[in-house]
Amino acid sequence: MYPTYVRGLPDGSERGHFLALDLGGTNFRVLLITLKGIDVEMKNKIFPISQELMHGEGTLLFDYIAECLEMFQREYNLMQDTLSLGFTFSFPCKQEGLTKARLVKWTKGFTCPGVENEDVVRLLNEAIARRGSSINIQCTALLNDTVGCLMSCAFLDHNSMVGVILGTGTNACYMEHLDKVLTWDGDFDEPKRVEQSENVQHSDAISRKVIINTEWGAFGDNGELDFIRTDLDHVVDKASLNPGKQIFEKMISGMYMGELVRLVLVKCARDELLFSGETSQDLETQGRFYTKYVSKLKRDEESEGYTNTKQVLDELGVEKYTMDDCRHVQYICSTISSRAAYLASAGIATLLNRVNLPNVTVAVDGSLYRFHPHFHRRMMEKTKELLDNGIQVSDLLLTCPSCDLSPVVGCNEVHLLRYIT
Repeated sequence: MYPTYVRGLPDGSERGHFLALDLGGTNFRVLLITLKGIDVEMKNKIFPISQELMHGEGTLLFDYIAECLEMFQREYNLMQDTLSLGFTFSFPCKQEGLTKARLVKWTKGFTCPGVENEDVVRLLNEAIARRGSSINIQCTALLNDTVGCLMSCAFLDHNSMVGVILGTGTNACYMEHLDKVLTWDGDFDEPKRVEQSENVQHSDAISRKVIINTEWGAFGDNGELDFIRTDLDHVVDKASLNPGKQIFEKMISGMYMGELVRLVLVKCARDELLFSGETSQDLETQGRFYTKYVSKLKRDEESEGYTNTKQVLDELGVEKYTMDDCRHVQYICSTISSRAAYLASAGIATLLNRVNLPNVTVAVDGSLYRFHPHFHRRMMEKTKELLDNGIQVSDLLLTCPSCDLSPVVGCNEVHLLRYIT
């Protein structure tokens, strides 16, 4: 667990123009955001990250990001402006301040050498400097997407105290009392503010707290989850880029769920429990059963003839399947996704019990949670079962339900510029 040095939450009164960068997967997003109270105007552009950049030298990755930032400035006629940049970097980092964070380890398929144990804000600022005087941007804050998720929700719902990401990876953050953070090396004064808002309804409650980045994806790395891991969990782990690491994440997140389903289907077929004992080249190929198939299949109905299930099996080249096979494939997808939802719920309930407030909203985002048709319901049911007496979860609130993750970063950056430790 790492303190984020973020000492407060937004209240909806934030105003101004902000530039944001969101890096956490095979694409990254650059945003120009204008906040006028609760009104948000946003311009954004998505840039792809090639496999070569994901595995090449770290300087190449950051030089590419700086190049894209300049392209964005030129496209939106911002070359004459001096802009502060908020950097959402969704990888495990040990923060040493609001603008200093060392990458602990790469996840999500990245392996760029020369970045781990280095200050990623410094690497970005150096890459921007290498562009010369044509680009006038300074990174002024760094955080991860989990903190961004919490802050985006808190922008509208002041009961938000926990943030969770359930997408390609998984992580969570929560508000903790400073006197309980044994690794805290900052001051205990109330956070300074550029302006005092009349809309701050919970500032007294959180002023002596800090957001903690749990990095819960690494839970289980020391054997804590061995009692519930299956043989196929171990297969997924051994075939990953980081064996023995991010064990909790590998049992929950979208990066691994489809592969778990594929391994179960192959095992059942080889045991002659599915598809008349036959598989296909695609079904035998690692990573070929995409997690998006799990969500797609869960939208299927037996009364409609399992249309989606049949389509997916056809795409995978499975020739001999029956209606019973379709029903069993559905059950396998349901079991694995339910396990993921229940494990996430156990983590959420633990954080809510730790926060120990009577009514808390949990901010949630990520493609797995967003697109799986039953994930929300299962998480709500199981979380409520696991809460201590007197603790209630008011809702699992999907952040920015009418848009993508971009405004999360925008709300994030304006907050970080207002609340400085």
